[in-house]
Amino acid sequence: MMKKVAVIILNWNGAALLRKYLPSVIENTDAEVADVIVADNGSTDDSLQVLASEFPGVRTILFEQNHGFAGGYNLALQQCSEYEYSVLLNSDVRTPARWLQPLLAYMKQNPQVGAVQPKILKDRDDDRQVFEYAGAAGGFIDRHGYPFCRGRIFGTVEDDYGQYDTDEPLDIFWATGACLMVRTELYNRLGGLDAGFFAHMEEIDLCWRIHLAGFAIKAVTQSRVYHLGGGSLPQGNPRKVYLNFRNNLILLHKNLPQKQGRRLLFVRRLYDSLAFFAEVAKLHFASARAIIKAHNDFRQMRKQYTTFPSRDARKDIPACNCDIIADYYLRHRRTF
Repeated sequence: MMKKVAVIILNWNGAALLRKYLPSVIENTDAEVADVIVADNGSTDDSLQVLASEFPGVRTILFEQNHGFAGGYNLALQQCSEYEYSVLLNSDVRTPARWLQPLLAYMKQNPQVGAVQPKILKDRDDDRQVFEYAGAAGGFIDRHGYPFCRGRIFGTVEDDYGQYDTDEPLDIFWATGACLMVRTELYNRLGGLDAGFFAHMEEIDLCWRIHLAGFAIKAVTQSRVYHLGGGSLPQGNPRKVYLNFRNNLILLHKNLPQKQGRRLLFVRRLYDSLAFFAEVAKLHFASARAIIKAHNDFRQMRKQYTTFPSRDARKDIPACNCDIIADYYLRHRRTF
């Protein structure tokens, strides 16, 4: 009988992460309903040898070069079109027992839901339960286009003591790419992740298009996984600053009605100018240059996007009508 789910781990030079995290995925993923698949993005370390010698039962998809997070997953899901559902799972995620069952059960029972995520907790050596920055208990995007999560707003990350657990999965605007379960046909029909992003915020862009296609996205807190996070580019790295600023501008430009997008991008240029001067004041000159480069490159890249939606999908989710900048910095609100 054909299995329903492909759990796809994209790997690039992550032999150590495979050794540490892949065993939990294999052990705790029900082999009767799901295949664990590693898509290798042109690794030059000993990842392929590790997979062949230590995980011979894991299916592999091999690419000759690094296509980035977006491009790599797009190629992988094209080769997994026979699976009804796909889980995009980071290579630094530890999965506990029965992590997949609540996600699959909810997707099967709710055909109007296009994607789901579990609760994302930090993988730690102690017993403290802390949300992980990339996704926490479900993502949103505010009126000015800034992403935030239940459990994480800007740099403030909460402990998890069940405050965001719900019996019925909650509507969210975006699900994290650290552990994203999506209908495979829908993913491929929408063109998958935008490879122009290369990395960072491409899952928010995909989720925005899922909303525009008429599907909901949910956080299923009955499931949880543990994410190391920050393994590729740590917070504050100038390359990460560049990608976050550039991709956030692209995200807004392509997914908002054209006139609304123009107005919002004007406001964002003002906010980003403040961010630039803040980096200069902190003597973070590389990050300041990264913000300038992000805006320069956005002006070139936006020419690739010439069709725009007729509605703002954020209006479907009331939590997206907030002003995170004012709430966080002026009203000192640190939690969702």
